[in-house]
Amino acid sequence: MTEKTAIVTGAARGIGLATTRLFLAEGRRVAMIDRDTEALMSAAAELGPNALAVDCDVSDPAQVAAMAVGVAAAFGRIDALVNNAGVADFRPMGETDFEIWRRVMETNLDGVFLTSQAVIPHLKKTRGAIVNIASISGLRASTLRVAYGTSKAAVIHLTRQQAAELGEWGVRANCVAPGPVDTKLALAVHTPAIRAAYHDAIPLNRYGSETEIAEVIAFLCSDRASYVTGQTIASDGGFDATGVGLPALRTGG
Repeated sequence: MTEKTAIVTGAARGIGLATTRLFLAEGRRVAMIDRDTEALMSAAAELGPNALAVDCDVSDPAQVAAMAVGVAAAFGRIDALVNNAGVADFRPMGETDFEIWRRVMETNLDGVFLTSQAVIPHLKKTRGAIVNIASISGLRASTLRVAYGTSKAAVIHLTRQQAAELGEWGVRANCVAPGPVDTKLALAVHTPAIRAAYHDAIPLNRYGSETEIAEVIAFLCSDRASYVTGQTIASDGGFDATGVGLPALRTGG
């Protein structure tokens, strides 16, 4: 089989689903991985025969191992892995008990480690690519994100470790750190005041879209990025590039 393939975790919705659609449009076959069975099957049903839905919790080593074997058997090869599955929890440090901390870490960090480890033997055969999805919260600290931000910062460093170790097999590893994205969750929880504050802090003055993030992911998985590895791209409208005072400077300009 020569048709290129990809595994996308957290593929039932949001950035994962947008990435799946883009890969399919490019002619790849895609294994959609998610633990929300109902949402996963509903999404996959609309995408045609090149989308394979696999119910899997990326924090469970046994499930991940079985998933990797099953996808390799179904597709014959694995060319790209997108570690997108993640959970968010926003609360003060003092209210983040260890159970909450572990729940965030087991999906956001352990899941990236386990899935990568299971798929790397296949990526070595195809000289494939890993793209890990972190967050702007892994690049800059913020209130209410002690577990989430720390997990995403760890993903950024894990990406560098992967790039350093896997380069000799031609396997590339990169990271995308999205800024605020117009997802259903963001629309539900971000008040008009929060959205206005983000717009003031982002040079492009808007939230990103799921498809815009997917475009960066697809590029990093493609041959067009054949000499790019160990990098973190903040797809954030310039949010990470700016400091204090931008709104005042914009108004004054």
